[in-house]
Amino acid sequence: MRTNTLNRRALYGSSALVTVALLASQPAFAQSAAPADDAAAEEETIVVTGTLLKSPNLVLSSPVNVVGEKEIAARQINNAEQLLRNLPGVVPAIGSAVNNGNGGSSFVNLRGLGTQRNLALIDGDRIVPAAQGGQFDLNNVPLALVSRVDVLTGGASTTYGADAVSGVVNFVTKQNFSGLDARFSYGLTQQGDGATFRGDITMGGNFAEDRGNAVISFGYQKTNPVYQGDRDISLFQINSFNGRAAGGSPTDTPSSFYFTATQPTALQNNETGTGFVTANADGFNFAPFNIFQTPFERFNLFAQAKYEITDNIEVYGRGMFSKNTVSTIIAPSGIFGETLSVNINNPFISAGQRATICAANPTLDCSAGSTATFSIPAVYRRTVEVGPRISKFTTTVFDYKVGLRGKITDTVNFDVNAAYGQSNLVQALSGYTLRSRVSQALLADNATTCRNTAGGCVPLNLFGGTGSITPAMVGFIQGNSTVAIDTGLSQVRGVINGDFGVSAPGAETPINFAVGAEYRNYTFTRNPDNLSQVPGELGGGGGAILPFTGGYKVTEGFAEVNVPLVEDKPFFKNLSLEGGIRQSHYEVNAPGKPSFNATTWKVGSSWEPVDGIKLRGGYNRAVRAPNIGELFAPVVTGLTSLAVDPCSGTKAQGNANLTAVCIAQGATAAMISAGSIQDPAAGQANATGGGNPNILPETADTVTIGAVLQPAMVPGLTLTVDYFNVKVNSAITSATPGDIINACFGSITATSATSAACTSIRRNPVNGRLSGPTGTVFGLPQPLTNRGRLYTSGIDMTAAYGTELGFAKLSFNLNGTYTIDNYFRASPTAVNRECVGQYSVNCGPTGGGIQPKWQHNLRSTLDFGDINVSLLWNFQTGVRYEQRLFEVRPAFRGVITGSGPLVGQTVDFNRIPAFSYFDLSSGFKIMDRFNVDFLIANLFNKKAPIVGSTLGTTGQNSGNTYPSSYDALGRRFQVTLGMKL
Repeated sequence: MRTNTLNRRALYGSSALVTVALLASQPAFAQSAAPADDAAAEEETIVVTGTLLKSPNLVLSSPVNVVGEKEIAARQINNAEQLLRNLPGVVPAIGSAVNNGNGGSSFVNLRGLGTQRNLALIDGDRIVPAAQGGQFDLNNVPLALVSRVDVLTGGASTTYGADAVSGVVNFVTKQNFSGLDARFSYGLTQQGDGATFRGDITMGGNFAEDRGNAVISFGYQKTNPVYQGDRDISLFQINSFNGRAAGGSPTDTPSSFYFTATQPTALQNNETGTGFVTANADGFNFAPFNIFQTPFERFNLFAQAKYEITDNIEVYGRGMFSKNTVSTIIAPSGIFGETLSVNINNPFISAGQRATICAANPTLDCSAGSTATFSIPAVYRRTVEVGPRISKFTTTVFDYKVGLRGKITDTVNFDVNAAYGQSNLVQALSGYTLRSRVSQALLADNATTCRNTAGGCVPLNLFGGTGSITPAMVGFIQGNSTVAIDTGLSQVRGVINGDFGVSAPGAETPINFAVGAEYRNYTFTRNPDNLSQVPGELGGGGGAILPFTGGYKVTEGFAEVNVPLVEDKPFFKNLSLEGGIRQSHYEVNAPGKPSFNATTWKVGSSWEPVDGIKLRGGYNRAVRAPNIGELFAPVVTGLTSLAVDPCSGTKAQGNANLTAVCIAQGATAAMISAGSIQDPAAGQANATGGGNPNILPETADTVTIGAVLQPAMVPGLTLTVDYFNVKVNSAITSATPGDIINACFGSITATSATSAACTSIRRNPVNGRLSGPTGTVFGLPQPLTNRGRLYTSGIDMTAAYGTELGFAKLSFNLNGTYTIDNYFRASPTAVNRECVGQYSVNCGPTGGGIQPKWQHNLRSTLDFGDINVSLLWNFQTGVRYEQRLFEVRPAFRGVITGSGPLVGQTVDFNRIPAFSYFDLSSGFKIMDRFNVDFLIANLFNKKAPIVGSTLGTTGQNSGNTYPSSYDALGRRFQVTLGMKL
């Protein structure tokens, strides 16, 4: 068989640290430390992550964690986000466990610095992003063809671009694939729900007398939802500050009303619809409608091929197609505090209700036969008859690449390629009550005909008991809406790399270099329909979704060099120095918009004094330009997470300065006197923010220092320790809700009521709350600025050991991260907030969940040849609730009251103890061509911690727990059948 010489070495422009042959074969997490041997290099293309240099003996300073093919198979996952979510050094971001707040895509958040500050790549290539932030959707990764995942968290901006501030995740695909591989898996939770199915067929082979190779992979995945109503911990929403398991939303059934702007409390229809009672304080229980596991379905195709035109030149190409659908499901729509008009002779208003209304509106003509119209300042009605709100996100992705690579000389190579990708996401919203239809249907003189008959109007009964809205009424007031998002990425890159043919005086290995240029063009368009653009039109839809278009072009030149300084000398088996620089020019695709120039660079060194000991370190400077969303997103009022309002209840009573502040923000003296202002509904306050065309680039500095030990006295053992330190200055951020509240209420004085920090907060004029209709209640100001600062540091540790026992091979792989700190400061005058080991509505401002001090994965495996048994231990230290000034108050400690199976249980929402999860897996090989793999995830059926649903951000703190950080599904079973030909 003819050997394809071009496939022996790294020819992708995404190289760096060669995987250790021993460790890469382990079914666990390995730390790249040394080059693979020549035999391994002959058998497969070496794709290294973190540099553009190409050398079979390259050993660089950046730490790379590797998740091998066996580990991926042992996890039996359906998408890449599930694999990355629990890795040390990764903070959970948007993924399959996020329901309310999931935009149909899954992202990775390295170091907790934000999904916009790291890159996800396939074979070192950028793929078309899914959204305005430029992030690649992990749902589109072709898992069947992935041979390993490299996670580089030491900064990679000079290699891949300035947005790789906290690192990259590189999915490396199988090369030179030959044969047929078919795999089918099915899984189910112990409670019989959350079924998952995945099927993949991959086939490929050589052609043209082995001058070429082609492979194609087809995949299908489907995941069913798991409803929070089907788990004891989430059957009722629990208030995190009083321990009551009940409702949580004032938008309840039957309807409740504020008939005057000064009315201290809402009146609710009684169940017969003959009068009013004081509104239910517990509100509507929205918990059972929400889900812990989002429904997911995907069809994907990935193909790649290469062909040697001559012995020194190869043409290659890659194409991928993915169509995936993610659905989010939340409680029914309704009327959320809207101002509505009704005629006094409305046929559904009873005599008792009419008397109450007339008493509240003394100027209203209530005489017999009057058809006068009056305004109700705020109406709340949960339209359960319409059903749940469903957002169905369907994303279609095409991404193609073609290139030419080969040798210029025996030691110098070139690679020129071009790629184009397009992503189309359509969000279909259903189950929503339309405010305009409700307004139309409330003006009726009889029970069958509206005053305005347009659209087949059916009069609406908002004054009856539960179930008073008939199917005919539902058919008129409900509506569907769509939002279409199109993103595109065109890119061209050329790289020349190799060696100069000369060496430093103390070394024999030649100096390696890489130079090149790159061009990228990003485009983005969002087209919502008319219903989505009107604030409050979709009942419970959050803020308006406005259209916008944006984009930018990037032209870059880059260079890297690795200089072996000393080799094979006493105490200097190897000493090398490396460096890199990337000059970028950003041109924004809009007249009058700013352009940016950015220079990123790195230096690093690696020293091996003797065999088995390596010391390494590096410094990276990155300058990240703002992305499309940060520049172009329209300013709108939406929702944010806020548990406690400093003006709620009786807090302001007897405090003149605080009373003046609350009134200056839109409350009334009557509300404060009555103590009727409530905390934000369902822990969600209104907030106003968006893009900022005046945003400038942010700068980041990354330092890594580490060591790799492979002691000769313990064959098969590799240990690594790496310290990391990342600072982001002039960070593009907005203030947390706590920052905004603290800026006003942290130190109330006689002049606070006129300060900008206080008057910029705007309240609901009807009830004084910080929540309400997004068209009229602007809530908290959250403008985007360059005033932020991010800082994190910690230590990564890995250990890998393998030995033969005679009857089996035993291996251990440990991957752990100790995060020393992770500070976020929204502005120079804001709180320098430390969120490692803590949780609150203010922790996770960059889109992440809980970040423990220490987290590790330890896999222990016994391999008998045709049978293997493996145990994975995932551990994370305990965390506590963050409390600071007026932002929050102590969470609940005591006995849960109210309704549901948790009533009577003693809890402390201020702390979550250390957690361990164990997954047991086993594999069986049958006749060399078939294999069966079994998995029991969460072996001991560990229950998720209970902290209520108002302590954290809506996306991460759901179902009374943190489902992205802790397993809310319970024990699960998975089986996979595989065949190789």
